[in-house]
Amino acid sequence: MGTSTIGVSIAVPEPYGRLLQEARAGFGDPAAYAIPTHVTLLPPTEIDSGDLPALRRHLAKVAAAGRPFPMRLDGTDTFRPLSPVVYVHLADGTRECTELQGEVRSGPVVRELQFPYHPHVTVAHGIAEEAMDRAYAALADFKATWTATGFALYEQGGDGVWRKMREYPFGVDTCGAVPHQQGARAIHDAPLIP
Repeated sequence: MGTSTIGVSIAVPEPYGRLLQEARAGFGDPAAYAIPTHVTLLPPTEIDSGDLPALRRHLAKVAAAGRPFPMRLDGTDTFRPLSPVVYVHLADGTRECTELQGEVRSGPVVRELQFPYHPHVTVAHGIAEEAMDRAYAALADFKATWTATGFALYEQGGDGVWRKMREYPFGVDTCGAVPHQQGARAIHDAPLIP
């Protein structure tokens, strides 16, 4: 038995996930390519490897009870000065993500949060203040909409890279692949990187 660092999130679909990831890298965030673009449901959490089967069963039950819902990103915001983060604001889907993360965290891996839950998409974290300001301004007009059809369990490798372990589609009683995120479109009126 060992331990694993896991997380649960809703992926931002392509091409928007890649666009935001490339923008994050362009702002100088060294973690950009190690973290798929996402909305967190369970933040990085260390668990015993033996607890993974129970967690997977729990996530499958949560997903089976869930239903697809619309998500919309609109502009930027920040957690500064409390936390060195600039993010793209989740304008639609906040209630559903909040309820979902509560269900995810109610299972065999109960985790207290360092801060109150606030669903968002990080685009800069822990980098120089001027780079954070650049991220805030460059993505201020970013918009994207899609339908969330499930979530995924990720594990952080020893190299610091987060890799998908399993996908959990909403409304399905067994573990399987999340269907392609439907209805995704984005509007972006400003350049990603100035």
